[in-house]
Amino acid sequence: MASVALSSLMRVEQPPLIGGGKSLGQVTVDICAPLERRAGILWWLAFLPALSLLILGVIAVAYLMVTGVGTWGLNRTVGWAFDITNFVFWIGIGHAGTLISAILFLFRQRWRTSVNRSAEAMTIFAVICAGLFPVIHMGRPWLFYWIIPYPNERGPLWVNFRSPLLWDFFAIGTYFTISLVFWYVGLIPDLATLRDRLQSGWYRRLVSFFSLGWNGACRTWQRYELVYLLLAGLATPLVVSVHSVVSTDFAVAQMPGWHATIFPPYFVAGAIFSGLAMVLTLMLLARKVMHLEDYITLRHVGAMAKLVIATSCLVGLAYAVEFFTALYSGDPYESFAFLNRALGPLNWGFAIMIACNVLIPQLLWFPQVRHRMLAVFVISILINIGMWMERFIIIAGTLERDFLPSSWSGYVPTVVEIATLLGSFGLFFTCFLLFCRFLPVIAMAEVKGVLEKGYSNHGEAR
Repeated sequence: MASVALSSLMRVEQPPLIGGGKSLGQVTVDICAPLERRAGILWWLAFLPALSLLILGVIAVAYLMVTGVGTWGLNRTVGWAFDITNFVFWIGIGHAGTLISAILFLFRQRWRTSVNRSAEAMTIFAVICAGLFPVIHMGRPWLFYWIIPYPNERGPLWVNFRSPLLWDFFAIGTYFTISLVFWYVGLIPDLATLRDRLQSGWYRRLVSFFSLGWNGACRTWQRYELVYLLLAGLATPLVVSVHSVVSTDFAVAQMPGWHATIFPPYFVAGAIFSGLAMVLTLMLLARKVMHLEDYITLRHVGAMAKLVIATSCLVGLAYAVEFFTALYSGDPYESFAFLNRALGPLNWGFAIMIACNVLIPQLLWFPQVRHRMLAVFVISILINIGMWMERFIIIAGTLERDFLPSSWSGYVPTVVEIATLLGSFGLFFTCFLLFCRFLPVIAMAEVKGVLEKGYSNHGEAR
């Protein structure tokens, strides 16, 4: 009797994942409603600024291609700066999509059903943004296909498999392909639902084509679930491998502050951290703009916030280990590299990095903060600012002060670089808002499996 009483005390009744006591039909109506009516004023207020930033970025990149990379603020000492910083930042943003979609699916975390579709779309758009910067950095982006190892007529000229540029190409290509297939397979049941609801027109013909003749039969569902499980298993190693490859771009170099074995796990933790923050930003925006308060609840935001706390602590631990290793090693160059980050010309950026990535996320320990959507939204934006600054400090801060004091040089970004950065954000948010307008933001088929009437919260992973 005592054990029964204790277990009943320990069991905490959690609120349902989906609010409002929805039925199966109401879920379909609510999620399809934004797609079947005209875009609201909030959507246009978000879309027009994003489109404006995208146009600004297109102009900046066009000017860059006509003029050359001399329009950037690079010099003989700082050969990487905004371009590679943006690349590492965007490839990191895409990691949370695979984490939420694949890993949490394998661990049967049912709360992921309301956020996985947005996270998967975010991954695809972030990888597109990331892939643009190495291509631009090549100097002759119209020859980007030269990094593809295929039989050609260029004689002895062949790809250099020891080049980090080639590693990034394979990492981005593999990650984008698996993420796109995984996202599309998850969309098929919902596309069939849209096909059956729409009357006629080009949109119905399009979703009908991509729904692949889905009929909802038992055998169809069995094969779908098997394929989805296999894709989740294939996508899971990419969370570790892709950003480990990106971190190797730095770890194989001889620059002090870069050649460290902690970089792969450190970069992976930072990538998931920044990606989770971006998912929170997009979730809260979609929740407000698309009126999805019953589907993205406090419980979802709270679960995401707890993951943010965990990854923030991992990132903070990595910072501490880096400094300890550099100082304990006795290597003067290594010690100077890290002291220069904290006390050198870019110390203001280091302070922003520590504040946004380590200190501010600790506010999420308090339920009073986690349950306030505006507070979580602001924290998520600050985290993304801090994670971009982290990459900038690692790259530009290290290159500004190398082995020879006579070659030390500062770096100041130009207007073209800033416009390109803003344009990448414009591309990302334009694509995401178009996705919200024309495709279901929430996976209807998966949400229906966690309704209060069809699934008991007691058996759910906590």
